[in-house]
Amino acid sequence: MARMRRNRGQSNERYPRMARVNELCREILADELELIEDERLELVTIINVDVDPDLRRARVDFSSLGEGEEEAAEALDEHRHRLQSAIARQARLRNTPELRFTVDTVIAHAARIEELLAAQPPIPDRDVDKDKYKGDDD
Repeated sequence: MARMRRNRGQSNERYPRMARVNELCREILADELELIEDERLELVTIINVDVDPDLRRARVDFSSLGEGEEEAAEALDEHRHRLQSAIARQARLRNTPELRFTVDTVIAHAARIEELLAAQPPIPDRDVDKDKYKGDDD
């Protein structure tokens, strides 16, 4: 007789394991960053975490408001061991991934695109012969 499998919350088909691990690590890192008293990390946001399937490494994308991205990257690297131990303590994974921090450039690219679009002259409306598209009222 086949055993019925209980569905606890979301099914794995809709939300795969690595996506859950990535989100869990992102939440742990974001919470731990709030506890670290370092001025360079005050305006840092963890955007995305991408953990390798073997759980050995994780790329952590972050953004920092203002001009301090290099200082924030340096501070994150200094606090890397504390952040990794927070993941080990809270996530209970088989391996604790080694964290590598990269600046997320999506926001900067989006701002540049908006800047370029704003600099373009507006596109004039085409003169459409409105009578051409009216039905034959004759």
